[in-house]
Amino acid sequence: MSPVQIDNSSPDHQLVWTLEVDDQHPAVHGPMRLDLAVTGDQDDPVIAQAEPLIVPLHRGVEKLFESRDYRQALMLADRHDWHSAFSSELGLALTIEAMAGIAVPQRATWIRTAMAELNRAIHHLRWLGETIGEIAQTDPVALGLRDQCRQAKESLVWLHEAISGGRLHPMLVVPGGVRDDAPVGWSEQLRDAARDLAPLAQRLLDWVSTEKRLRGVAVLPFASAMDFAASGPVARASGMDLDLRFDDPYLAYPDLIDAGVLVRVTRTAGDAQARLQVLAEELAVSLRCIGAAASELGSPGDQEAVNVRLPRSLRIPEGSGYGWTENPTGINGWFLVSRGGPMPYRLKLRTASFANAQALCQILKGTRVSQLPLALMTFLIVAGDLGK
Repeated sequence: MSPVQIDNSSPDHQLVWTLEVDDQHPAVHGPMRLDLAVTGDQDDPVIAQAEPLIVPLHRGVEKLFESRDYRQALMLADRHDWHSAFSSELGLALTIEAMAGIAVPQRATWIRTAMAELNRAIHHLRWLGETIGEIAQTDPVALGLRDQCRQAKESLVWLHEAISGGRLHPMLVVPGGVRDDAPVGWSEQLRDAARDLAPLAQRLLDWVSTEKRLRGVAVLPFASAMDFAASGPVARASGMDLDLRFDDPYLAYPDLIDAGVLVRVTRTAGDAQARLQVLAEELAVSLRCIGAAASELGSPGDQEAVNVRLPRSLRIPEGSGYGWTENPTGINGWFLVSRGGPMPYRLKLRTASFANAQALCQILKGTRVSQLPLALMTFLIVAGDLGK
């Protein structure tokens, strides 16, 4: 971060900074820039104004969808947010299936549910662990929690790879189900992992709830969360009671809600502490959902299908449709237009990070520059979501 301009006409002599959030290179996934006007003590200035700018490193993914058939589009769909890869390909598959009238086998639905919550748990462990480690770099308790999060995440990533073959991009979802059934013993290992990690989720929540350095940092009021159409843990930490798993249920979430396994998680403070509290509590809920889904799956059945037979060239009737899912980062939406051909005529992608990033101009006002890393790390912005 370097000063680029001093506005001497301002009575408090505002200093204008440009912060490059990511490297400027064609190989990166999509950088973001923050233009900050800071005032006050030069040793610990306060941000008076902030403007998030998405640097032009556009990958044109929406145009790429138009030159791929629907199966190929699913493989591309999980690459804009690498923290929510499975959830992203799932959302597009649900949209395709709704428009094409494809019914998904029950076992495939439970595999999808288990994987969606596994994706959420991995995502939350990654953000919690690295953020806590950044907050207290010399606190042995915090560093211990960070290392435990890394180990826990790796154990779940191993299970992710065991069923899909990929650590980051699963490409497991196909129109009409999933590509492969779970391997023998996978559901038992998944259930055991979810049970063993439950105490860690509680320790994370306890630490975050008592960490005073998080309180009052980068507050996003409820009204601003509504105005900027924020979603996911960021919005729920500001009091927005919005979760598509409840408000527009899909997969096996109605069964998990009826069983009392899936519960809503919200806070009202809207600060960095509230956002991390939501992540920690949602982690505990996701682990319970994973355990319930794993118990429902049991061992692979010889006669239980995990997909349906479809034409080699899948065509969707002419028309348009919109599908959305509650991704770990927030709401991910797909607007699909079909002209009856084997490829989408138009596919518009709504990403959580792109919407949430707009609210940075609100939360950073009044935030000290020294608190900036904490504010950004608790806002769950993924660069690939911005440069889609």
